[in-house]
Amino acid sequence: MKKIGFLSFGHWTPSPHSQTRTASDALLQSIELAVAAEELGADGAYFRVHHFARQLASPFPLLAAVGARTSRIEIGTGVIDMRYENPLYMTEDAGAADLISGGRLQLGISRGSPEQVVDGFRYFGYVPEEGSDAAAMARQHTAVFLQMLDGKGFAEPNPRPMFPNPPGLLRLEPQSPGLRDRIWWGAGSRSTAEWTAEQGMNLMSSTLLTEDTGVPFHQLQAEQIQRFRDAWQAAGHTREARVSVSRSIFPIVSDMDRAYFGHEAASQDQVGMLEGGLARFGKSYADEPERLVKALAEDEAIAAADTLLLTVPNQLGVDYNAHVIESILKHVAPELGWH
Repeated sequence: MKKIGFLSFGHWTPSPHSQTRTASDALLQSIELAVAAEELGADGAYFRVHHFARQLASPFPLLAAVGARTSRIEIGTGVIDMRYENPLYMTEDAGAADLISGGRLQLGISRGSPEQVVDGFRYFGYVPEEGSDAAAMARQHTAVFLQMLDGKGFAEPNPRPMFPNPPGLLRLEPQSPGLRDRIWWGAGSRSTAEWTAEQGMNLMSSTLLTEDTGVPFHQLQAEQIQRFRDAWQAAGHTREARVSVSRSIFPIVSDMDRAYFGHEAASQDQVGMLEGGLARFGKSYADEPERLVKALAEDEAIAAADTLLLTVPNQLGVDYNAHVIESILKHVAPELGWH
């Protein structure tokens, strides 16, 4: 059964045309949209993480707040940039947020995307080792994070501690059982998807791939997903892997929908340069429900994924975004395998 959730980039701007004008608006509206999405029957609330930007930057307070206000939906990120993270501190934050939510976190992490400043991770105190680069540093931070989530003791206890210690080496606390299996890697290429499977992480793929073979985006992404599943099987993992894709989907069921997104009906894949290499961007989907269902039925990557994340225009406010989610769940989702 396919799961469907939303993915918010959490933009805010003081523009009078925006319903989300401050950082406070972005955070509080993110919580309210998660509550509304759960009430509508959606399966997940996911949030993008960007530093040095008027967007959501510190995910764990937000995830914990959403976890405290909801009871059923999955709560996640898409994605946390591991170049910026202290993996030990992150383990504690993630464990606490997961326990508050009752074990519903689905954490998307990755090497990160182009940022607002040059080498922003350096301002956070992280510098790649000599002979290495930022991508390798992100994977190194990830390896430590995954190891910490396993919950094995590694730190020598003080012989005269303030509080009594359990026997043996100490681990980070709090630990949340099962969280290690709910870590996703945001992969931008087919080879990275294979590496993700080897590490035992779920695959999170978006509407951007950092390569282009000339085929439509959804077919390239479907190949990426298949390579991930093949590599997962070859690695011998015993649990079932999960795969998510994200899409911009807008059913046109009102004059307001048409005014906002009617022009997206002609959307096509785009190929451009990103960080010195070719990248393929997926198109948006906007149309009346019957035609929208037919178009989405041809998307091979949506068919191959078990989770679909709907990117939402958060600056249009909670009510309108709840309307978009409800329209998709009512008119489109059942035809995609969602119940």
